[in-house]
Amino acid sequence: MTAPEFRHIALGDVSSTNAECLDLARAGDEGRVWVTASRQTGGRGRRGRIWISEPGNLYASLLLIDPAPWDSMASLPLAVTLAVHDAVAALLPDGADRLRIKWPNDLLIEGCKTAGILIEAEQLGDGRRAVVIGCGVNIAHRPEAGLYPATCLSEQGSSATPPDLFARLVASMDRTLADWDRGRGLSVIRDAWIGRAEGIGKPVTVNLPDRQIHGVFDGIDGDGRLMLALPSGERQLIAAGDVFFA
Repeated sequence: MTAPEFRHIALGDVSSTNAECLDLARAGDEGRVWVTASRQTGGRGRRGRIWISEPGNLYASLLLIDPAPWDSMASLPLAVTLAVHDAVAALLPDGADRLRIKWPNDLLIEGCKTAGILIEAEQLGDGRRAVVIGCGVNIAHRPEAGLYPATCLSEQGSSATPPDLFARLVASMDRTLADWDRGRGLSVIRDAWIGRAEGIGKPVTVNLPDRQIHGVFDGIDGDGRLMLALPSGERQLIAAGDVFFA
């Protein structure tokens, strides 16, 4: 059976597009709906960090309902990041060479962050599971401070507008989710992710809530966890953390 087409709700100022999607889910929406906003007043990144959300950038969230069995959901971020990468790369001069994925789901242009992804899930009262994929891309603006240096597409020679990028994103997300196939297409997605990743085989520092770990980025496992080769010769799997390149 062919999946229904995506719907699109375009808004002005909102607290966050992720929050708007969750409200739709709680009200019974069937999913496959994109919510975009011109500006967010309460944009969030991973671990509750503030995401600067001035007009001119892309703020978009996709609501999915029960997109896969729960034991296959760990690999969804790989597919999502791949889709966002390919949408941005299509509008960036020499994007295929310059745009890289930084684990777990940031996009870098020559080492500077230009996009972030926040995926949230909620079990609904009727038994369904809502999954919201939030995508923020710096097009016209970038934050002046943060964990990592940042850039925006306009600084990198792109004349893209939020509608240009959103159209690309809808198409690439549709294609990539079909390839992911509710987790059944993980091997293809994983290989494509690795081919676009920054820093594999190089020394990294991973900041965890309680400590730092140093090692060599040895790729990702089937669940998207970072494989860190330690100086002791052991390998550690990391599900969440902030990665810094040496």
